[in-house]
Amino acid sequence: MFNQENYIEILTFAAFAHGDQKTPKGLPYLAHITCVAMEVINACEKSSLDEEKANLAISCALLHDVIEDTNITYDELYVKFGEKVANGVEALTKDKTKESKQEQMRDSIERLLAQPYEVQMVKLADRITNLGTPPKHWNSEKMKKYQKEASLILSCLGNSNIYLAERLKEKIENYNKYID
Repeated sequence: MFNQENYIEILTFAAFAHGDQKTPKGLPYLAHITCVAMEVINACEKSSLDEEKANLAISCALLHDVIEDTNITYDELYVKFGEKVANGVEALTKDKTKESKQEQMRDSIERLLAQPYEVQMVKLADRITNLGTPPKHWNSEKMKKYQKEASLILSCLGNSNIYLAERLKEKIENYNKYID
Protein backbone atom coordinates (compact mmCIF):
# COMPACT_ATOMS: atom_id res chain seq x y z
CA MET A 1 0.00 0.00 0.00
CA PHE A 2 2.78 2.47 0.84
CA ASN A 3 6.51 2.47 1.28
CA GLN A 4 7.59 1.97 4.90
CA GLU A 5 11.13 3.27 4.24
CA ASN A 6 9.60 6.47 2.88
CA TYR A 7 7.47 6.75 6.03
CA ILE A 8 10.47 6.33 8.35
CA GLU A 9 12.58 8.86 6.42
CA ILE A 10 9.84 11.50 6.42
CA LEU A 11 8.80 10.87 10.03
CA THR A 12 12.44 11.28 11.11
CA PHE A 13 12.74 14.51 9.11
CA ALA A 14 9.50 15.86 10.66
CA ALA A 15 10.61 14.86 14.16
CA PHE A 16 13.87 16.78 13.83
CA ALA A 17 12.08 19.75 12.22
CA HIS A 18 9.54 20.04 15.04
CA GLY A 19 12.21 19.44 17.70
CA ASP A 20 10.91 20.23 21.17
CA GLN A 21 7.59 21.63 19.95
CA LYS A 22 4.61 20.48 22.02
CA THR A 23 0.90 20.01 21.36
CA PRO A 24 -1.56 22.16 23.35
CA LYS A 25 -1.83 19.17 25.73
CA GLY A 26 1.93 19.22 26.34
CA LEU A 27 2.75 16.10 24.31
CA PRO A 28 5.68 16.01 21.89
CA TYR A 29 4.40 17.34 18.54
CA LEU A 30 5.22 13.99 16.99
CA ALA A 31 2.06 12.68 18.69
CA HIS A 32 -0.09 15.02 16.56
CA ILE A 33 1.78 14.23 13.35
CA THR A 34 1.49 10.47 13.80
CA CYS A 35 -2.21 10.70 14.67
CA VAL A 36 -2.88 12.61 11.43
CA ALA A 37 -0.76 10.11 9.49
CA MET A 38 -2.64 7.20 11.11
CA GLU A 39 -5.97 8.67 9.95
CA VAL A 40 -4.56 9.03 6.43
CA ILE A 41 -3.06 5.53 6.39
CA ASN A 42 -6.36 4.04 7.49
CA ALA A 43 -8.23 6.02 4.81
CA CYS A 44 -5.73 4.92 2.15
CA GLU A 45 -6.29 1.30 3.13
CA LYS A 46 -10.09 1.59 3.26
CA SER A 47 -10.09 3.40 -0.10
CA SER A 48 -7.60 1.02 -1.73
CA LEU A 49 -5.42 3.92 -2.85
CA ASP A 50 -2.52 2.89 -5.06
CA GLU A 51 1.01 3.14 -3.64
CA GLU A 52 1.93 6.41 -5.36
CA LYS A 53 -1.19 8.22 -4.14
CA ALA A 54 -0.87 6.71 -0.65
CA ASN A 55 2.78 7.80 -0.44
CA LEU A 56 1.83 11.36 -1.36
CA ALA A 57 -1.00 11.47 1.18
CA ILE A 58 1.08 9.96 3.99
CA SER A 59 4.12 12.12 3.21
CA CYS A 60 2.01 15.27 3.32
CA ALA A 61 0.36 14.10 6.55
CA LEU A 62 3.72 13.66 8.26
CA LEU A 63 4.99 17.02 6.98
CA HIS A 64 1.75 19.03 7.03
CA ASP A 65 2.92 21.54 9.67
CA VAL A 66 6.64 21.85 8.94
CA ILE A 67 6.46 25.01 6.83
CA GLU A 68 3.90 26.62 9.13
CA ASP A 69 5.50 25.77 12.48
CA THR A 70 9.24 25.31 11.87
CA ASN A 71 12.12 26.88 9.94
CA ILE A 72 11.75 24.38 7.07
CA THR A 73 11.05 26.06 3.73
CA TYR A 74 9.17 25.03 0.61
CA ASP A 75 12.50 24.87 -1.24
CA GLU A 76 13.97 22.44 1.30
CA LEU A 77 10.95 20.16 0.95
CA TYR A 78 11.12 20.43 -2.84
CA VAL A 79 14.78 19.39 -2.93
CA LYS A 80 14.40 16.57 -0.37
CA PHE A 81 10.96 15.15 -1.24
CA GLY A 82 9.98 16.49 -4.66
CA GLU A 83 7.49 18.91 -6.15
CA LYS A 84 4.26 17.06 -5.34
CA VAL A 85 5.05 16.76 -1.63
CA ALA A 86 6.34 20.34 -1.39
CA ASN A 87 3.26 21.69 -3.19
CA GLY A 88 0.98 19.63 -0.97
CA VAL A 89 2.59 20.81 2.26
CA GLU A 90 2.56 24.41 1.04
CA ALA A 91 -1.18 24.13 0.29
CA LEU A 92 -1.72 22.79 3.83
CA THR A 93 0.15 25.78 5.30
CA LYS A 94 -1.78 28.81 6.54
CA ASP A 95 -0.80 32.07 4.90
CA LYS A 96 -0.24 34.21 7.98
CA THR A 97 -0.04 37.36 5.85
CA LYS A 98 -3.84 37.14 5.54
CA GLU A 99 -5.41 39.40 8.14
CA SER A 100 -8.13 37.24 9.62
CA LYS A 101 -8.56 33.55 10.46
CA GLN A 102 -11.49 33.48 8.01
CA GLU A 103 -9.29 34.79 5.19
CA GLN A 104 -6.59 32.27 6.08
CA MET A 105 -9.10 29.42 6.01
CA ARG A 106 -10.69 30.55 2.73
CA ASP A 107 -7.25 30.89 1.11
CA SER A 108 -6.16 27.49 2.46
CA ILE A 109 -9.25 25.75 1.09
CA GLU A 110 -8.84 27.42 -2.32
CA ARG A 111 -5.23 26.25 -2.52
CA LEU A 112 -6.18 22.75 -1.36
CA LEU A 113 -8.91 22.49 -3.99
CA ALA A 114 -6.17 22.91 -6.62
CA GLN A 115 -4.32 19.90 -5.17
CA PRO A 116 -4.96 16.18 -5.71
CA TYR A 117 -7.44 14.45 -3.43
CA GLU A 118 -4.53 12.81 -1.61
CA VAL A 119 -3.44 16.22 -0.27
CA GLN A 120 -6.98 17.33 0.54
CA MET A 121 -7.39 14.18 2.64
CA VAL A 122 -4.72 15.46 5.01
CA LYS A 123 -6.79 18.52 5.92
CA LEU A 124 -9.72 16.25 6.81
CA ALA A 125 -7.45 13.99 8.88
CA ASP A 126 -5.87 16.98 10.63
CA ARG A 127 -9.26 18.33 11.67
CA ILE A 128 -10.43 14.88 12.77
CA THR A 129 -7.38 14.70 15.01
CA ASN A 130 -7.90 18.23 16.34
CA LEU A 131 -11.56 17.69 17.21
CA GLY A 132 -10.76 15.86 20.43
CA THR A 133 -11.07 17.48 23.83
CA PRO A 134 -10.63 21.24 23.31
CA PRO A 135 -7.96 23.17 25.23
CA LYS A 136 -9.15 24.19 28.71
CA HIS A 137 -8.75 27.89 27.96
CA TRP A 138 -11.21 27.80 25.03
CA ASN A 139 -14.63 29.27 25.75
CA SER A 140 -17.87 28.07 24.21
CA GLU A 141 -17.71 30.71 21.45
CA LYS A 142 -14.22 29.59 20.38
CA MET A 143 -15.38 25.96 20.30
CA LYS A 144 -18.41 26.87 18.16
CA LYS A 145 -16.17 28.72 15.69
CA TYR A 146 -13.81 25.75 15.50
CA GLN A 147 -16.71 23.37 14.92
CA LYS A 148 -18.13 25.67 12.23
CA GLU A 149 -14.72 25.80 10.57
CA ALA A 150 -14.66 21.99 10.60
CA SER A 151 -18.04 21.96 8.85
CA LEU A 152 -16.67 24.30 6.18
CA ILE A 153 -13.67 22.01 5.65
CA LEU A 154 -16.01 19.02 5.36
CA SER A 155 -18.32 20.73 2.87
CA CYS A 156 -15.44 21.90 0.66
CA LEU A 157 -13.06 18.93 0.86
CA GLY A 158 -15.29 16.01 1.82
CA ASN A 159 -15.31 14.59 -1.71
CA SER A 160 -11.60 13.86 -1.44
CA ASN A 161 -12.24 10.76 0.66
CA ILE A 162 -15.62 9.35 1.70
CA TYR A 163 -14.19 7.47 4.68
CA LEU A 164 -12.50 10.57 6.16
CA ALA A 165 -15.57 12.68 5.38
CA GLU A 166 -17.71 10.32 7.47
CA ARG A 167 -15.15 10.33 10.29
CA LEU A 168 -15.07 14.14 10.30
CA LYS A 169 -18.86 14.36 10.22
CA GLU A 170 -19.02 12.13 13.33
CA LYS A 171 -16.34 14.18 15.09
CA ILE A 172 -18.22 17.42 14.35
CA GLU A 173 -21.43 15.98 15.78
CA ASN A 174 -19.66 14.57 18.86
CA TYR A 175 -17.95 17.93 19.47
CA ASN A 176 -21.31 19.30 20.64
CA LYS A 177 -20.72 17.67 24.05
CA TYR A 178 -17.98 20.26 24.73
CA ILE A 179 -20.10 23.29 23.83
CA ASP A 180 -22.33 24.87 26.49
